[in-house]
Amino acid sequence: MASALEIRRRIRSVHNTRQITRAMQLVAASRMRRAQEAVRAARPYADCITAMLQRLSEVSDPEQLPPLLRPRPIEKTAYVVMTTNRGLCGALNSNTARLAADRLSVARSYAEVSLIIVGKKGHAALRGLAQLKASFVDIADRPSIEDIAPVGRLLVEDFEQGTYDEVQLVYPRFVNTLMQEATAIRLLPVAVPEAAAARSVRVQFLYEPDPVTVLGAMIPRFIETVLYRVMLELAASEQSARMVAMRNATDNATEVIRTLQLAYNKERQAGITREILDIAAGANALAEA
Repeated sequence: MASALEIRRRIRSVHNTRQITRAMQLVAASRMRRAQEAVRAARPYADCITAMLQRLSEVSDPEQLPPLLRPRPIEKTAYVVMTTNRGLCGALNSNTARLAADRLSVARSYAEVSLIIVGKKGHAALRGLAQLKASFVDIADRPSIEDIAPVGRLLVEDFEQGTYDEVQLVYPRFVNTLMQEATAIRLLPVAVPEAAAARSVRVQFLYEPDPVTVLGAMIPRFIETVLYRVMLELAASEQSARMVAMRNATDNATEVIRTLQLAYNKERQAGITREILDIAAGANALAEA
């Protein structure tokens, strides 16, 4: 059994670790609130550009829709996988990587697959599973739409040039503080969301030079908006998962300290008992002498 001194050293070590995890929990909680506020702040713009896309698609000639809206036979597909740059966030990245790996395995049966990775953790986990087309590992922890614009431009240009017939996006969707769900959606060709309900007053807009041209100019902005929203959800998911992971680590450290303290008390009590027995034995020996 470990000595009392060794147990005390272990208690100090675990206590120091608990201080670190507690501090990381508080920092993650603060950043999570900011990330959630950023998601809410971006929602009005996303709703507005989606509504504009709906109106434009309603009045555009279906035979003249831009290439970014036209489905075609899938022979080449690209997967964009969004992960974090840092760890210590539970199973967030591993769940996302697992879903991406499963989707890549299925896609190989019917198409040539390419991979575009955002985040260092995804680059480390997935780079050997498919042809790596591009990797973005320097996006800020608090991303702006300018940070994600290069990803959007690359996808739009490659899709228009026929490099891909389809683009899928895999990311951890933020559900709530305790739940982040690995999700896959089709990014290209764009599927225009249907209007939630018919508008009671139909406003007739004039588009210059024509609705199809305006629609073609709007779609890249829409794709940037989707990518930006996903990056904000990724940031919120990361901080939520890290806060929960650090809280669990803090609780576990507290339990370990309690167990070690009990072992220390037992060892200390046993030591005192041994000393008393030694003193009593010595006293008896002197009395007999």
